[in-house]
Amino acid sequence: MLIDTYGRVATDLRVSLTDRCNLRCTYCMPEEGLQWLAKPDLLTDDEIVRLIRIAVTDLGITEVRFTGGEPLLRPGLVGIVERCAALEPRPRMSITTNGIGLKRTAAALKAAGLDRVNVSLDTLRPEVFKTLTRRDRHKDVIEGMAAAREAGLTPVKVNTVLMPGLNGDEAPDLLAWAVEHDYELRFIEQMPLDAQHGWKRDGMITAGDILTSLRTRFTLTPEGDDERGSAPAERWVVDGGPHTVGVIASVTRPFCGSCDRTRLTADGQVRTCLFAREESDLRAALRSDAGDEEIARLWKLAMWGKKAGSGLDDPSFLQPDRPMSAIGG
Repeated sequence: MLIDTYGRVATDLRVSLTDRCNLRCTYCMPEEGLQWLAKPDLLTDDEIVRLIRIAVTDLGITEVRFTGGEPLLRPGLVGIVERCAALEPRPRMSITTNGIGLKRTAAALKAAGLDRVNVSLDTLRPEVFKTLTRRDRHKDVIEGMAAAREAGLTPVKVNTVLMPGLNGDEAPDLLAWAVEHDYELRFIEQMPLDAQHGWKRDGMITAGDILTSLRTRFTLTPEGDDERGSAPAERWVVDGGPHTVGVIASVTRPFCGSCDRTRLTADGQVRTCLFAREESDLRAALRSDAGDEEIARLWKLAMWGKKAGSGLDDPSFLQPDRPMSAIGG
């Protein structure tokens, strides 16, 4: 198993399939994009499947989330999902996507064995979407979410980041819309993972701000820690149920003590935390013909050194050198 010195056990693997994205969200990357990883640096489909197999069969991973960049840009995605669905024991599999390609791929992903999707959508207003993402693709995301629901990739979870002066007033409208369409809404505090390193704590919309806004229209009842477990989202029942809304408050209400995640970048580096500044190289071991036992040993060693927390409250905190698109969400 992947255990650290604080007794936490990682059972949830986040796998970045590419650092590329077809949006340019202002809180993630500059308008001109980034210097993408060279193709030889990326893990191949076979290498990804092998690492997931080792994680599932030898290291106790039970959940796999495919991320990016934008994972739907990975040409071999459907095949990767299909091969991982054949593993014993079979992991639960999901994907975090911007939704643009879901209308085209949802049915194939479901047939391959994907269980559900998380879709990033920050606004119901097409003009605000264009400002936030620098692309006019709002309609494609809405249609992609509907296609995922129709394909059975449920529950469809919606990830929303609120930004002052842009979509900061939309929380109640977003929740009403999510309830109407049977989506599970999760607000995420803006995190210091932008490529420009322009994030400022005093400029973010906090979990407290979000909940205050939602309560102007809805009655929210805490679901409780027993239901939450190791999930990053703190959840509330909306107007007595059955729908819930969640807030992932990585900055103001950190949940590091119950974290059960390990992360794999698109170029084969193990990350113990989104905010880590250190990585452990598995790609080199793969390409030097290391056996499964050696790769598992290196992965265990990396996770053993996981820090107690993200360090966001430490005055000496520094953002990771690599942006979110490179390390996976």
